[in-house]
Amino acid sequence: MQTKEITDKEVGQKSPFAGCAILIAALAVMLFLIGFSVTALFRQFNEIAKFTDERPRVIDVVSLDEKEAELNRLAEKLESFRLAVDSDESANMELSAEEMNLAIAVYEPFKDLRGMLRVEEISPESIRFEISFQLNGKPRIAKDGEGGMMASDPRYLNAILVAEPGFLQREVILQIRDIRVPGRKVPWEFKEQMSPYRIAERYVGKDGIGTTMAKLTAVELGDGFVRFEKKAGVIAKDTVTDAEVNQAGARLFTVLGIVSSVFLLVAGVVIFFGLRLKRKSTNRV
Repeated sequence: MQTKEITDKEVGQKSPFAGCAILIAALAVMLFLIGFSVTALFRQFNEIAKFTDERPRVIDVVSLDEKEAELNRLAEKLESFRLAVDSDESANMELSAEEMNLAIAVYEPFKDLRGMLRVEEISPESIRFEISFQLNGKPRIAKDGEGGMMASDPRYLNAILVAEPGFLQREVILQIRDIRVPGRKVPWEFKEQMSPYRIAERYVGKDGIGTTMAKLTAVELGDGFVRFEKKAGVIAKDTVTDAEVNQAGARLFTVLGIVSSVFLLVAGVVIFFGLRLKRKSTNRV
């Protein structure tokens, strides 16, 4: 009787275990990462809901009644400082909490901060703000009249924000030291994710405040005031590094990388044993 010779190619066709294992492992990694991301996202929303509210807190805006003298002094101070900075001269300007709240109430570029933020106190260590920040809520199926398939109900961070000013690429930012919500605990991960808070991001690259801010060399705290400073011939140095800005996101990618590596290791083991089985089948033939 004539024996038919079986080639390695035919054995591979009869033993598709290795190819299936690769596909199964790849799909398992993909599905796990999708599931892990979705689970982490909803877990994050659930944790945020513990220290946020469904409605915003009313943040008082300074009344402008009988404030003509204060407004004139503030306008003169701001204009004098702006002219000196734009002329590349050395200058400094000190603003109290009252003056900063007055500027928010009266000047158009600060209108988005009205009812959202108020300066409570300034010390040499930090600035304390009363805030009501709108955050994205948990995703849900869109209701009738809402655009798209998914929507969410906003949450509000009604809290006391403790921070100190700093610089990041010629932009004034707030390095958050604490977020206090009465009767609730704000996780440190959320504080890290939120810091630095780019309170002046909206002015970057724009004429007016943006131009003046880009020329500042220092922002310092004093007893009851914030000092903005411009030193002629000096370029401001960043007080926050890119690594500090991206550390929260980097931590997430590190976790995902570790999880992916573990799954790939498992996939490799499966493929290794699959190839061994294939080799044994070839040898038996």
